[in-house]
Parts: sequence; C-alpha cells; structure tokens
Amino acid sequence: MNKFRILFLAAISSISLSAQKKENKANVFELQNPDYKISPQTGMTKQHWKDAALYLLEGAFSYIHKLDDPMQFPKQEGKSYPSNPNQVPTEKLEGLCRTLFIASPLLKENPDLVINNIKVADYYRYQIAKLADPQSPTYIEPRAKNAGPNQKLVEFGALSLSLLTNADVLWKPLPQNQKDDLAKIMISYGDGPTVDSNWKFFNIFVLSFFKEQGYTVNEKLLVEYLEKSLKHYRGNGWYNDSPAFDYYSMWAFQMYGNIWSEFFGKKYYPEIAAKFMSNFSDLKNNYPYLFSKDGEMIMWGRSISYRIGAVVPFPLMGFQNDPDINYGWMRRIASGVIKQFLTHPDFMKDNVPTLGFYGEFEPAVQNYSCRGSVYWMGKIFMGLLVPDNNPFWISKENNGDWDTIFKKDEVYNKYQGDSQILITDYPNIGASEVRAWCHEKVKDDWQKFRSTENYNRLSYNSAFPWQADGQNGEVAMNYVIKNKNEQWEAFRLFTFKKFENGIYYRNVVLETDENIKFDLADIPLANGILRIDKNNSDKVVSMRLGHYALPKLDKEIVTTKKNIAGHEVTIIDNGKYQVAMIRLLGWDKTEVVKAKGLHPQSNESSVINVLSDTKSNKTKIYATLMLWKKSGENWNKSELLPVKIVDQTNDVVTIQFNNGKSKAVSFLIKKLD
Repeated sequence: MNKFRILFLAAISSISLSAQKKENKANVFELQNPDYKISPQTGMTKQHWKDAALYLLEGAFSYIHKLDDPMQFPKQEGKSYPSNPNQVPTEKLEGLCRTLFIASPLLKENPDLVINNIKVADYYRYQIAKLADPQSPTYIEPRAKNAGPNQKLVEFGALSLSLLTNADVLWKPLPQNQKDDLAKIMISYGDGPTVDSNWKFFNIFVLSFFKEQGYTVNEKLLVEYLEKSLKHYRGNGWYNDSPAFDYYSMWAFQMYGNIWSEFFGKKYYPEIAAKFMSNFSDLKNNYPYLFSKDGEMIMWGRSISYRIGAVVPFPLMGFQNDPDINYGWMRRIASGVIKQFLTHPDFMKDNVPTLGFYGEFEPAVQNYSCRGSVYWMGKIFMGLLVPDNNPFWISKENNGDWDTIFKKDEVYNKYQGDSQILITDYPNIGASEVRAWCHEKVKDDWQKFRSTENYNRLSYNSAFPWQADGQNGEVAMNYVIKNKNEQWEAFRLFTFKKFENGIYYRNVVLETDENIKFDLADIPLANGILRIDKNNSDKVVSMRLGHYALPKLDKEIVTTKKNIAGHEVTIIDNGKYQVAMIRLLGWDKTEVVKAKGLHPQSNESSVINVLSDTKSNKTKIYATLMLWKKSGENWNKSELLPVKIVDQTNDVVTIQFNNGKSKAVSFLIKKLD
C-alpha cells in the first residue's frame, strides 16, 4: 500500500512538474519575425522592444477586469512586503506607478491601446485620479508636516517621471480639480525630506513636473537636491549611492539625470543639465564592458529583480546622437539583456515577473520589495522615447570590442578610478566580471542586504551567478571563517588598497573578530583568477574558500581529479561550464560541496572549496588558482598550471607565467598606502 502511494505521488508530482514546465514555456516571450539583417546577434528591432513591453503589460493586465481593479499581484513567499494591512495601499501604488513605466511609452505612440478589454489610458488616468480621492481604497494622504521620506515618495517620483514624459495622454485630459488635488498631495512629498541617495531624484521629478505644469513649487529645494545629486558622481559614469556601488548606482542616477535633462532641465536649468549630460557621456567608455559578449548582465548588488532596467542608459545614449558611440553594440547589449530574462522559463509566474534573478530566489530579495516592485524594470522602455530614425535603432548590431579588440587567451581589465571598481572581460568564454565595494556590518545593516551575498563576494561574473552561503560552510567566491560561536562567517568588511600591475589589492577583517584579518590580491588570468592572500591573524583560523558555483542543469555535475606537477587539480563540469581549482600554497585539502536551495539557476548545485586549519598564529601565504572553461573544451597542462611561485617571503610573492613574464605581489604596508 505504501509502495503504491509513493508511486502515485511520484506520478502526480511528475505530471505537476511537467505541466509547470509547459506553462512556463507557454509564458516565455517569443520573438515574432526577427530581423537578423539589422540585428544579426539578437534579431530585435524597436518593434520587438514594443512587443516585449506589451508582453509584460499584458501579464499585469490579466489582473485588471474593470477600472477599479488595483495593480495588485500574488505575494511571493518570504521577506517581501506586504506583511500587514497598512502596507497594502503602498503595494497598490507601486503596482500602478511601476507598470506605468511600461505603459506610458506605448501610450505615447498609441493612446487607444486596449489590453484585456480595458482601455489602458483610461485605466491609468482613472487610477491616478483615485490616489487623491479620500473615498478610494487607493487614496494616499498628504505627507504629515513632520513626516520623513517613505516609499510613497519613491512612487510619486516614479509617477512624475511618466507624467513628465507623457503629459498629453496621462495628465492633460484630467479635470482641473483632480489635477489640483493630485498636485497638493504629490508636492507635499516632493517638497520634503529625502534620503541621501538616488532618492533625491524622486523629489526632483515631483517638483519639476509640477513646475512644468505651472504650479508653485519649492525651487530652492529643487536646485539643492539637484546639486547634491551631482555630488554623488565619482567619475567614469559611476555615482555613489551612499555608500554602495552597484548596477543601480550607475543606471538609476544616469537614467534620471538624462531624462530630467532632456524633458525639463535643458529648458529651465541648462547649466545643471549640462553637468548631468557630461557625466552621462562618461559611461560609454566603461559601462558596456560590464556586460558579457552575448549581452548578459551580472547578478550583482541589490534590487537585481529590476533586471532589464540596468540597460536603460544604452538607448538613452540616442538622445546624444554622439558619433563616438557604437550604437550597434549598445543595442546589442540592451536587447541581449532583454532576451536574457524575458525568454527564460522561470522569469514569469502567475503572469508576473518573479522576485529573484531568473526565477524566485529569496536570498536576493530585499524587504522593501513587493511583487509589483519588479516593474521598476519597465524603465528600460523609456528608451522607446528615442525616435525611430535615431542611430540607436538603425545601426547594425555588433559585438563591439569583443570582436574588434579583444583577443583569445588574453584578459582585459578596466579600472574605474575613484569608484575603485574593477571590470574584467574574458574573451575565451565571453564573460564579464566585477569587483567593487563591500564594507557593511550585519549588526548595522538594518535592511539586511548590503552585508549579504549581494555585495560580499570577492567578485561577480556574468557566467556564474552567485550562490548563497550555507550553514555548513558551503561558500562560493568568498572566504568563510569559523567564528567564536562555531558558526561559518563570510568576509564582508573589505577595504580597497590599490589596483597596480594587473593586481587588485584589498584588506579584509572578520566582523566578529578584528584579530582575524587578511591581505587579498586578485590577479585575473585568461581562463580565471589567481588568488594570493596573506593571513595576518594572530590566532589559529579554520577557513574555507570557494570557487564560483555551478548549477545542476540537464545532467549530473561530473567531478574530475588530476595531478599536474605535484598539484592536485579538481574540476567540476555541468555541461555548460567547467571550473577548476588548484591549491598552490597554504591550503590543506579540496572538497566538492553539493548544495540544495542556494543557487538562483537550479535547486541543486556544486562548488569547489579549499580548506585550511592553521596550525599556528604566524602569518601565512595562501595561493589558489580558480579557473574555468566552456564544457567540452580540453585542458592542457599549461592552462591548468599557468603560473608558478618562484619566490616567497612574508610580504612579497613572486610569480612567473608560462610565457616567461613575472609579477611581484607585494603586501608591504608602505606600498599599499
């Protein structure tokens, strides 16, 4: 009986999984009539961008059957809100204002758009007006006199951005009394306190839109927030988001500055607009290198559920009409990222994008997000405001430097200066990689994301999305240390020192024990990374270091072990990529660690870890090769052992490459400072 029951349940489970896969496949965005003449890499034209926007909007409107229905979607289990009824009005506000990013550019071209038998423009005008109706369940009260900034300011800033760029459809048809009521409420938030981050732009857009419409606004505060926003700039296209650098600190600041300048600033504050546009111009020489050859983005930083929003600066380059911009490459990257997610079978659930990276992934979710938050990604469709005949749309797609400059068996680093970011490109697998800021204590991280895997990995790679840490010491692309409480604790308090001679230097201290501290040196190679790290701790340390993890895909992950010149080589292969780890100095042993529920691409994954239990409190050098190739490619001995240690002291390690060149990794204090 039990055997029959088990077989029955297994069959039901199999049918359920099969049905889910079919549902997911049916839910995937499909390119209709791709144009491989103008877009040989992706097949996508401006029309396909409109199709993608419509695909997302149709999913949202599957919940709208009459004008009174709010943009409210099924909650995803986990830390996302709402967690109490008081948060529901803000949840509905997010759904409304964020889906409007997708709808507004479509309505600008087609004001009569109908979805699910609903006139889309009528719906948004009706719902916007209801925000100022005290009798409406979606009513938003004016900001209290002494109230601080909150999520309502964010959403009103978002709404103002759409209104500023499409007032003819969304604003002008409203009766004057509704306009006045909305102005009173929205200005109460815009003319108020903000957060010292990209949030200042939410105030800026509210005040700018209503000034454009003839309302009296606090122009002194508007200029103050504009000037303070400019002070976040750190060069090479990067703004600092107090304190973080991530995708969002690039694309949000740059998009806001560009849209504000184009639709308002050039008319009213031309000198400030010129500064924003000068900063925007800097990104063309840096930001494209953060994406893979195939136009894929790295899983890195907070709010990764916004996904395709990260590429909005590329179409907005069209407003510059700059002959120095390779527009075909910019569109190739942007279209590639759109396809990266919209064509993935796990991207949509219940007709709505999941909170996660590809599918649902709780470790990457922030507690300020609700299900409708994902439509922040709709900002990519602000690119549709760029005219049809613009070079961004009509230039032939190409792979840019990946085809014209990058060479096989080489590695390319682009150090970003004051932001201390390092972008690395690997032509052999077409992957991009980034190293950036992380220095946040768990005890100070009240929102619980800047101290996590979103930021605390040693590096982030487009080919290998980050894996979350496990309770048993499972770790990918970071160290974990056995702390005083006998728990595995990841490094997160990194301090950048310098980038010199192709070596990226950092120091790190364990949060719960300042006497556990390391000097770190990353050396990107053609097929991976060489790590030379110095343990400066004054006590015995039990530690693990992880490579990038591989998800289980269509077949089992295969482990292979070899011995090259006395060094043990451990390789794992998932059918798409293979990664290898080689201990050169210091480490005791190597393990392949299997995990469940920690990887964003699969429930099952594997990662190679090296382990050490130091025998004394003396400083010690650890050297590790962390390599990769595409699956099916053979390794030769020189690829598995591309370097050798030729000299070592406590402070300087000299390495020699197979081509005869050498580098000295120096941890001398006088050189680091």
